[in-house]
Amino acid sequence: MEKETTNLKKNIGFVAALSTVMGTVIGAGVFFKAAVVAEATGTVSLSLLAWFLGGVITICAGLTAAELAAAIPETGGMMRYIEYTYGKKPGFLIGWAQTVIYFPANIAALAIIFSTQVINLFGLSSSLLMPIGVAVALFLTLTNLLGSKVSGHVQSFTTLFKLIPIILIIIFGLFAKSKVNVSLLPVTAGKNLGFANALGHGLLATMFAYDGWLHVGNIAGEMKNPKKDLPKAILLGLAGIMIVYMLINYVFLKSMPISQFIGNDNAASDVSAILFGGLGGKLVTIGILISVFGTINGYTMTGMRIPYAMALENTLPFSKQLKKLSKSGVPINCGILQVVIACIMIFLGAFNTLTDMLIFVIWIFYTMTFLATMILRKREPDMNRPYKTPLYPIVPIIAIIGGLFIVINTLFTQTILALVGIALTAVGFPFYLYKEKQNKRMEE
Repeated sequence: MEKETTNLKKNIGFVAALSTVMGTVIGAGVFFKAAVVAEATGTVSLSLLAWFLGGVITICAGLTAAELAAAIPETGGMMRYIEYTYGKKPGFLIGWAQTVIYFPANIAALAIIFSTQVINLFGLSSSLLMPIGVAVALFLTLTNLLGSKVSGHVQSFTTLFKLIPIILIIIFGLFAKSKVNVSLLPVTAGKNLGFANALGHGLLATMFAYDGWLHVGNIAGEMKNPKKDLPKAILLGLAGIMIVYMLINYVFLKSMPISQFIGNDNAASDVSAILFGGLGGKLVTIGILISVFGTINGYTMTGMRIPYAMALENTLPFSKQLKKLSKSGVPINCGILQVVIACIMIFLGAFNTLTDMLIFVIWIFYTMTFLATMILRKREPDMNRPYKTPLYPIVPIIAIIGGLFIVINTLFTQTILALVGIALTAVGFPFYLYKEKQNKRMEE
């Protein structure tokens, strides 16, 4: 296999790798999916079980996908792993799905929740929900078009604030007197809810908060000792995130009756007000807003690079235009395309609808990635693997079972949403065939 030439310096140790893992995954989802998980499960016990199982699946997913990241260290990440294993068509479809669904839907969903929090914080009219959401999406796209240096500064600044609200809520919440009788056992679903169905819905919601684990394997090429330190960083980092998520949800659910928590988009802000009083709650909410702002910036910055990479291979419609770079070296038309799709999604979908669809679609390809690890082990046993998945094949099998559960459960319980996601992904296939024929004619 031909690999891209890289001159990566191996200077990342275990501590840096651990902080990278935790910093990559922890985002806005933990603040705004807690109420959704509680609504889906109906009880504190099943809600916390969903967060726990989500963490276990994420750990196995990270440990599995990192093997491919280390063995195929090429620009494009998962798109390259799938292309190498299954062929160009599936590789194109994941790139297409990321371009038209995954990144724009993330930006749209987070812009909606940012707008919700601004309206709640300043007591504004709910009619401003969509205008504020569109405004923040456009602002961060324009910021990114100024160059990667500017967007990088925004990311660095917001990352510093990301953990502050979480740490404050956990520390003060654990020691605060419980206002609710929290029962962890037995683990049951809420009234009139089937256990498996409730767990499936809850698990799907947690996956948005845990998303981002795929990128942790990308640092393998820059690690001093990836074979030893990478699995340890993934295991401890993602386990640490799982513990943090379970603790903050425990605090949420002991601070407010689950009946008030369910379906409450402002639950994190409301709990902050209970713990810290009016002013303190507003300050924590501002910290949450900064965290969401930074997460939108991160998706904006990385998302526009996917269609650009595909345009360089002339596999997308209007590839010539999408290859265009601004004076600051940013794929300007890719950024415009991304924000246009995101703004359409802001007007068409709510936060939970968008996140459920993007998680469903991306987990189809995640599951293919886990399976690719096992396929390549058998097909190419001599492939250079700087890092190998521990406890093979148990860990990949757990990741695959978890992925199949998420995909199949969504397909049967949210059929319309799943079919829309599949349809948007499948729309890319005719474009691929057209560009393939066009490229062949150009070569002749």
